Amino acid sequence: MTTRRRTGRTTGRTTTAAIMAALSLVSAGVLSGCGIRATTVPVDVGAAPSRVSCKTPTGTAAGTSGVQGIRATVELVCGAQLVGVQRVVPVPEKQPARDAAVFVAQALLAALQREPSAEEREAGFTTEVPATLTASAPRPGDPAGTVRLSRKPEDLPPVALSQLVCTLAESDAVSAGPGPVVLGGPDADPPRAWECTDAVRSRPESVPTLGDVVLPSASPAASPS
Repeated sequence: MTTRRRTGRTTGRTTTAAIMAALSLVSAGVLSGCGIRATTVPVDVGAAPSRVSCKTPTGTAAGTSGVQGIRATVELVCGAQLVGVQRVVPVPEKQPARDAAVFVAQALLAALQREPSAEEREAGFTTEVPATLTASAPRPGDPAGTVRLSRKPEDLPPVALSQLVCTLAESDAVSAGPGPVVLGGPDADPPRAWECTDAVRSRPESVPTLGDVVLPSASPAASPS
């Protein structure tokens, strides 16, 4: 009787160990089948990705209380995408009509360079546009609406270029209706055209480095004397 009881306990322990071993093998097989290698070493996968709301603050745009200017949409970065934020952009008054597009472009550039408000930062908004970038008038012969930058557009960070292109594309004063934005650098290279597409908005880092070359405007014919 004693021998039988010992044998029963031994058999029970053996059966339990066998079951655990089988479960271990099955678990390893399932993981291997899914392309995951089983391991007993703890793996640090890092902290869980943070989620941002990307909701623009309600009410008056941040930092625009009492400011006279034009209401415009400025493209900021949030959640690795471009999201339009309403701004009241101050522009100089009583400027010559031929320079209106330049002044608006300069004002929009300054708005892109401005650090988002605390409320916007909390919602996840940032900007990648360099603070040292400036905009100027087109060169003689440039197509209408050309904006010349202090750096070659293709040398800008891709996200910053996307922000600038999509912001200028929203402005009727800079871009005459839907279509490409024409940008040039500080040298005599011909300006190039970039479009603000859904792909650029959703993946601003993938904007084409080089836009399409835009041919110079034809010089007006000389009037007969």
